[in-house]
Amino acid sequence: MFIFDFGGDVMSYKTIRKTASDSITIEKSEFIGAISPVKSDEEAVAFIEKIRSENRKARHNCYAYVLRDGFITRYSDDGEPQGTAGLPILDVIQKTGLTDLVIVVTRYFGGILLGKGGLTRAYSNAASLAVGASEIVEMLSGYYLEIESDYSWYERIIRCLGEQGARVDNTEFSENVKIVAAIKAEACDRLMEALVDLTNGSVDIVKSNETTIDFS
Repeated sequence: MFIFDFGGDVMSYKTIRKTASDSITIEKSEFIGAISPVKSDEEAVAFIEKIRSENRKARHNCYAYVLRDGFITRYSDDGEPQGTAGLPILDVIQKTGLTDLVIVVTRYFGGILLGKGGLTRAYSNAASLAVGASEIVEMLSGYYLEIESDYSWYERIIRCLGEQGARVDNTEFSENVKIVAAIKAEACDRLMEALVDLTNGSVDIVKSNETTIDFS
């Protein structure tokens, strides 16, 4: 038995796996770049406020973030001269092709004015360092398959999944064996056909909506 649940086309994209940070000191001012994955305005704002609360003595906490949902981009100079902080941070994000993330660059003023050009370079450098400190992942279009069969097919199904490039995410042993596997979109139909052929049609497969999955 097969259950197909199709969604719309899903685009692959690049993002980061977890929060990271790095810093640079320029003319006695310290610029700390902090980066975090986010999925919504609320998550981005929460991270920005977290960085602010951790750096209450800092002169500025400038930021930019990009979200896939709604194609949202936001940025702030947080008191720095217009165009010298938020936009350079946003430019770094856009040039890397990353999305669903926020970067906050905190500045501890060292007493020496940098000028607009110097500030722009400093915030850009700090944002680039934050990206460099993070772990970039590519989210690819794919499906989750829930595969149910009797135990006699288990080892052969596992071998087939590996041969077809699928990843086993969960296995449940009860009356039958249930396997949840992730597979790239372009290989899904081939895998399902292989499972049907292998088991002479005795396997049940539930196919998820198309989604984006980290296969790394």
